[in-house]
Amino acid sequence: MPADTGTVVVIGAGLGGISAAISLQEAGYRVRVYEKNAHVGGKLNVRQKDGFSFDLGPSILTMPHIFEKLFTGAGKALGDYIPIRRLDLEWRCFFEDGRHLDLYADPEQTVGANPWLGEKDREDLIRFINYSKDLYEAVNEGYFEEGLDTLPEVVKFYGIIRSLSDLDYFHTMHQGVAKRVSDPYLQNVLDHFIKYVGSSPYDAPAVLNVMQYIQFHFGLWYVDGGMYNLAAGLTKLMEELGIEVHLNCEVVSLEREGERVTAAVLADGTVVKGDLFVSDMEVIPAYERLLGEKGPMLDDYRKRFEPACSGYVLHLGVNCRYDQLAHHNFFFSTDPEKSHCEVFHQKELPKDPTIYLVAPARTDPTQAPAGCENLKILPHVPYIQDTPFSPEEYAAFKELVLDKLERMGLVDLRSHIITEDEWTPHDIEDLYYSNRGAIYGIVSDRRKNKGFKAPKKSEKYQNLYFVGGSVNPGGGMPMAVLSGQQVKELILKRE
Repeated sequence: MPADTGTVVVIGAGLGGISAAISLQEAGYRVRVYEKNAHVGGKLNVRQKDGFSFDLGPSILTMPHIFEKLFTGAGKALGDYIPIRRLDLEWRCFFEDGRHLDLYADPEQTVGANPWLGEKDREDLIRFINYSKDLYEAVNEGYFEEGLDTLPEVVKFYGIIRSLSDLDYFHTMHQGVAKRVSDPYLQNVLDHFIKYVGSSPYDAPAVLNVMQYIQFHFGLWYVDGGMYNLAAGLTKLMEELGIEVHLNCEVVSLEREGERVTAAVLADGTVVKGDLFVSDMEVIPAYERLLGEKGPMLDDYRKRFEPACSGYVLHLGVNCRYDQLAHHNFFFSTDPEKSHCEVFHQKELPKDPTIYLVAPARTDPTQAPAGCENLKILPHVPYIQDTPFSPEEYAAFKELVLDKLERMGLVDLRSHIITEDEWTPHDIEDLYYSNRGAIYGIVSDRRKNKGFKAPKKSEKYQNLYFVGGSVNPGGGMPMAVLSGQQVKELILKRE
C-alpha cells in the first residue's frame, strides 16, 4: 500500500460512497465515512416485517466483476463475503392479452421457451444482441475504463466519426430497438431495459442499448439471504481495511476557503477537517444543502440534469403462492409509449403503468414464511413536482396497480395480503435526500444532456468529488460502484 497521502471525508455510505472509501483506503488514504441514516448501503436497504424480508432498494445484481475489484484490491475475494448466484430465467414478462415471454441470456433459449416466436424473431434478437455488444465494446473502452465525463471528452477520445457511429448518436433507444426487432412484444421488453436508469426509451440516447448485452453477457444475479447482504459484505471489508464509518452522523454543511472545501460540519456541530471530500449525496442536493449554492451554475445543472423518475413501491406479504411468477416479473402496459409520456412529459401518474414485480422467495425461501410470498411491486411515477400528488391520488394509484395485477393473473391478491409497506417519492426524498425523490439520479435524455450525468469532479471546488447515480457513468448498482472507482483514479491523477 502506498504511503499515507491524506484524509478523505466521504459524505454518505451508499454504494458510490462505499466504493470510493474502499478504493481510496486501498490506495493509501485515510478515509472517514459519515452517513445520516442508521445503515450502510444507501438505497440498498432492507425491512423485516411479520416474518417477511423486503429489499427496499435494488433487486438485481449485474456486472459482479465491478464489485469484485473492491475485494481484489485488498487481496480478497467477493465470494468469501457475499454469496451470489446467477439466475437462468432473467425476466418473465406478462401482457394484457394473456401472452407472456420468458427472457434468457441466450437468444436461442429465449426463442425455444416462447413457441410463438419464430425464425425471424430469432434472427432479429441475435442481430440486436450483436448491435448491443458493439455498443458495449465502444462504451467500455472510454466511458467505463477511462471514466469520460463530458461530450468534449468523448469526442476527443473517440474522434468525431467514432463518436457518432460507434455510439449510435443520432437515434433514441427505442429507435435502435425498432430498427432491428420487428415483433412488438420483443420491442417492449428490450425497450424496458431503460428501467435501470429510470428514463424513457423514447427520449434516451440509443447508446443505452448497451444494457441488454451487459445483462445477457455478465448475467443477472441474486445475493443469497437478500440483496442487503451485498451491503453487509462491503461493510465487513471496510472494517477489515480500517475505514472509519460513522452512522447516524449527518453532514449538514461544508466549510470552504476560496476554491477548496476545508471541513464537513455534522448535525451536532462537530467539525471534521479533511484534505479531500467525496459526496455520495446527489450533486444538486449537495450544492443546495451542503454549500448553499445559487446562481448560474446551479440553474444550468437544474436544466440539464433533470431528475430521473421515481417509483411508487408496495411491499406485500401474501399468504399464498402465485406459481406463475418468476423471480423477476414485468406486467406491461398496453401502450408503453403513452405511459412513458405520462410519466416523463406530462408528469402524471400513469393510467396503465408497466409494473415491475419481484418475488425473491422463488429463489430464496428464507425471504418469506412457508407457503407465503414477499412481493415487491414497483411502477415508475414522476419525481416530486412543484405541486405534489396528494395522499388521495397515491391511494387511487395503489388501487389501479392492484386492479391491474389481479386482472393479469394474481387472483384475489388483495384478500391474500397479510402485511404491507408503502413508499412514495416523498419517503425516498426524506430518507436519502435524493433530488425530488428520484430513484435513479439524473434522467437520460438525448435533448437535455445527451445521456450524460453530472461530472464526478466539482466544477467549482478543487478538492470536491461526487459519486453515485447523479454522476457518470450513471444509475444502478454497478455504475454507482464504478463511479467510486473512477473517482479514485481521478484523485490519483489530479491531486
